Amino acid sequence: MSLTNNSFSRTYNRLFVELADPRTNDWFLITSPVPGLTIIGLYLYFTLKWGPRYMADKKPFQLQKTLIVYNFIQVVVSCWLFHEGLEAGWLRSYSWKCQPVDFSKTPEAIRVARGVYIYFLAKISELLDTVFFVIRKKDRQITFLHLYHHTVMPMISWGATKYYPGGHGTLIGVINSFVHIIMYTYYMFAAMGPQFQKYLFWKRYITTLQMLQFCIAFLHSSQLLFYDCGYPRWSVVFTLPNSIFFYYLFYDFYYKAYSNNESKTKKRIGNGKANGTDKQRTVEHVKNGYKATNGIRNESNNLEKKVD
Repeated sequence: MSLTNNSFSRTYNRLFVELADPRTNDWFLITSPVPGLTIIGLYLYFTLKWGPRYMADKKPFQLQKTLIVYNFIQVVVSCWLFHEGLEAGWLRSYSWKCQPVDFSKTPEAIRVARGVYIYFLAKISELLDTVFFVIRKKDRQITFLHLYHHTVMPMISWGATKYYPGGHGTLIGVINSFVHIIMYTYYMFAAMGPQFQKYLFWKRYITTLQMLQFCIAFLHSSQLLFYDCGYPRWSVVFTLPNSIFFYYLFYDFYYKAYSNNESKTKKRIGNGKANGTDKQRTVEHVKNGYKATNGIRNESNNLEKKVD
């Protein structure tokens, strides 16, 4: 038993202490994977089990003011992350081909690491998206794509903060923050009431933008296969398949939500035109039949008169 415990302790120490970045390893929720996994476990339990059961016999919450404030905060945080990512690295000193992580304690390196950490905390806060769906009884919004996205992103950003807080992998966070500026702005206006609905025609383009970000992430990450700059090449084992899978899920959502509906609309219009033509023909047949019937009756009356 003691040998097993010692082996476990050595493995745990190796994975979560020795391999970790000492600059970020003691930060809140980063030291151990247990707190983060506990949050995600409670999130999934609430979303899939307890929450729907609790709301089953209750009226949905409205939460209009809460949603406006929440989405506004997410917009502000996303703006800050986007600005920090560009100013601290990608518009200054970062290479677009392959950028290693600066593990030093210089102000510039710490600034990037802090940005990666704030990005992780933002992903944790975004779990509230689903909580609001549950208590507002918006069950149709809770798709596999939604749950997968909100479950995987906190884990990926936790790993980035703990082991590689900077460098090549941060570009997807910068792009994702830009997408979230637009997305949460949309949600904020949507929460303000029906008077803003006429300004929300651009929802479908958010999904297009999300698919585009995964294409960029795939191409950018694939460069590690050709350039060696110190950033771990093994990371492509996770980033490339995940980019493909995310793209597929968002494309499937886009097709079902927009393309499929457009096809149905065109079909209805086509059927409507066809039905309109058939109705017109039917009316004409009825009119012609009425005229023919009247003609027969008139001829019959004339014959009766002649006989008389």
